[in-house]
Amino acid sequence: MALLELNSVSYQAEERLILDQITLSVEQGTFLTITGPSGGGKSTLLRMIASLLSPSSGEILFRGKNQHSYDYTEFRQQVSYCFQQPSLFGETVQDNLEFPYLIRQTTPNQEQMLEHLQMVDLPKSYLPKKINELSGGERQRVALIRNILFLPEILLLDEVTSGLDEQTKTIIHRLIDSIHQNGCTILQVTHDESEIKAAKKLLFVQGGKLK
Repeated sequence: MALLELNSVSYQAEERLILDQITLSVEQGTFLTITGPSGGGKSTLLRMIASLLSPSSGEILFRGKNQHSYDYTEFRQQVSYCFQQPSLFGETVQDNLEFPYLIRQTTPNQEQMLEHLQMVDLPKSYLPKKINELSGGERQRVALIRNILFLPEILLLDEVTSGLDEQTKTIIHRLIDSIHQNGCTILQVTHDESEIKAAKKLLFVQGGKLK
């Protein structure tokens, strides 16, 4: 049984058909890269898989069950979505890294948080740092490690390296490869030529169709 299945999935917004009869099967441990022209439906596809949007028709199965049969919070813990523009909240880096523990009603593990900061080349001193003092690349790194403090089954990456400098991209690529090696299934949307060239498995979305 595939970890994730899309069966004849379409998405329509008002009069416009954005995705048209998408069928896709993703095995556990896959690293899938999705590319294509802007406006072709790539991000919409990822958002439907994340249950941020509901298909207009068709169904999305996670572990053989319709995604909407899961408790929403439980599903989001297993299928985690990273935005192109990182969404941080609260006042500090620590506020963001404590959140995954709090929603699981478990005690925040500061040692684990510090280890994850070091995974993305951020010093321990960043834990109390104000989020409004972070650069764009630092914000993206904090958002990513917030998503993987508890490793999800599927990590969805929506152009997470867009607009970042090469050094930060290298750090994030290293983290993503490490996550994949630890058994996480990854679906990434990208326009980045280096990421497309390095793709283990590549799909093309254009005009709402999967190619």
